[in-house]
Amino acid sequence: MSVISSWNLTISLNTTLSLSWRSSLPSRAIFPRPKKPKTLVFLAIALGAKPTVLVSEKLGDAGIQLLKTFANVDCSYNLSPEELCTKISLCDALIVRSGTKVTREVFESAMGRLKVVGRAGVGIDNVDISAATEHGCLVVNAPTANTIAAAEHGIALLTAVSRNVAQADASVKAGKWERNKYVGVSLVGKTLAVMGFGKVGSEVARRAKGLGMQVIAHDPYAPADRARAIGVELVSFEEALTTADFISLHMPLTPATSKMFNDEAFSRVKKGVRIINVARGGVIDEEALLRALDSGIVAQAALDVFTEEPPPQENKLVRHENVTVTPHLGASTTEAQEGVALEIAEAVVGALKGELAATAVNAPMVPAEVLLELSPYVALTEKLGRLAVQLVAGGSGVKFVKVTYASARGPDDLDTRLLRAMVTKGLIEPISSVFVNLVNADFIGKQRGLRLTEERIVLDGSPEKPLEFIQVRIANVESKFASAISNSGEITVEGRVKDGKPHLTKVGSFGVDVSLEGSIVLCRQSDQPGIIGKVGNILSEENVNVNFMSVGRIAPGKQAVMTIGLDEEPSRDALKKIGEITAVEEFVFLKL
Repeated sequence: MSVISSWNLTISLNTTLSLSWRSSLPSRAIFPRPKKPKTLVFLAIALGAKPTVLVSEKLGDAGIQLLKTFANVDCSYNLSPEELCTKISLCDALIVRSGTKVTREVFESAMGRLKVVGRAGVGIDNVDISAATEHGCLVVNAPTANTIAAAEHGIALLTAVSRNVAQADASVKAGKWERNKYVGVSLVGKTLAVMGFGKVGSEVARRAKGLGMQVIAHDPYAPADRARAIGVELVSFEEALTTADFISLHMPLTPATSKMFNDEAFSRVKKGVRIINVARGGVIDEEALLRALDSGIVAQAALDVFTEEPPPQENKLVRHENVTVTPHLGASTTEAQEGVALEIAEAVVGALKGELAATAVNAPMVPAEVLLELSPYVALTEKLGRLAVQLVAGGSGVKFVKVTYASARGPDDLDTRLLRAMVTKGLIEPISSVFVNLVNADFIGKQRGLRLTEERIVLDGSPEKPLEFIQVRIANVESKFASAISNSGEITVEGRVKDGKPHLTKVGSFGVDVSLEGSIVLCRQSDQPGIIGKVGNILSEENVNVNFMSVGRIAPGKQAVMTIGLDEEPSRDALKKIGEITAVEEFVFLKL
């Protein structure tokens, strides 16, 4: 194997960053400039003709005026599904909020003319993304303009529950004067746990510090230096639960965060804690919260979001005397609405001009022959990113990532933009609410301070398949699984495609071979007889099926890493039993 060429892409915020990577590559490796990506043009507009933009819900005037400088704007509100389908064939772009359902029927009715759908806000649940992609339609949203409004609403609810504002207001309006009943608690000196230290969470932290609160935060992937700059300490989930007087939720709704606040979590909180949620309703198990309120474990809750919106009238949580509720008002300020209007108008106009949209939530159409060849490697790169980020210890922060592609093809015969995007997708999506794809991957990575370097290793041999293996390394971080640290000091995972399916072939310096399906357990143990059987028995007792297993070792009788592929997620008790096996020195459970 020889390195005949390699190239470097660095994503930075303001300045070019030089990275020094420890490796065994020859010093003669060269780094030519990558080819400039071809511009993807989504719409060809006839000379002198303006495109037509349909705005189906109320949009701020600043956004409307910006649209009018470039397009003919049709503001038609409260359209029925049938009316929307009739009108859409005459439109090049559509802008909606949350009330308009942009279904597959809408895209089919457009008959290929609709090229851009703009969602004035963050969530895109009302847009059929799959249908949009199939019909070659770009979908963009406005993810940043609501940040301050959401943070301010979080603080408003925080102060409201501390002083019983809503309950006292209702009492006085009912003709009562119950001063003793509504004695509140002071915020000064109290501990606020910010759960999710992204844009909104960090802004809430800044404001809470100004109120004299002690602020801690839990976010496994938040950069520690950013938290320190604000004066916030990053802590574990357990420490956040057990020490906080107030808990403010700001994490996205993902499979990992769904019902994160359940009976088990509430059993570990400080008695009398107060909870504020302006994030997503699904991160709280509402039945569990109701039980915690009734038992006095949770003193009060302030909720702006619910699992079902609007919640049913008989909802016991909404009617609870110790719960303050608002109808999803996090983004509802005049300034935020104008900001969203401008942000979405700029994105739509840019897309109509043929520019790559930084806030795109779906990928542009990829040539069928390229997608067919690269599809198994697309799955491999995303899963390697997901594995690598889950191996990072909480609080470390992912900044420096290096991706190595090994291929017998020449540097000009393999476009890795899609693969790079999928690595970024795997690194970011599990812990974020954003959608990462070929269009926005570099932008999202830049936003989060990610420096991603790519390298090509050209192998001797037949170029029949595009890639031999792909390696992902994360530098300057601690690992939950020490054996994932390679000799170069980086978290390292490597994989290849076998029989059309992605396989994990290396963790740290240990060679393994496991299909990347379902979930994975990594165990480091002393190499001795019976360990595989003991782990297998624990999993079989839990009715957890093992789909793949391999063992990589340094030498007979020394240390070994066992990699187990699972079809189901084992229980907490099962994982605990694995950890209690005497020969097991460390283990980690990873979701794919």
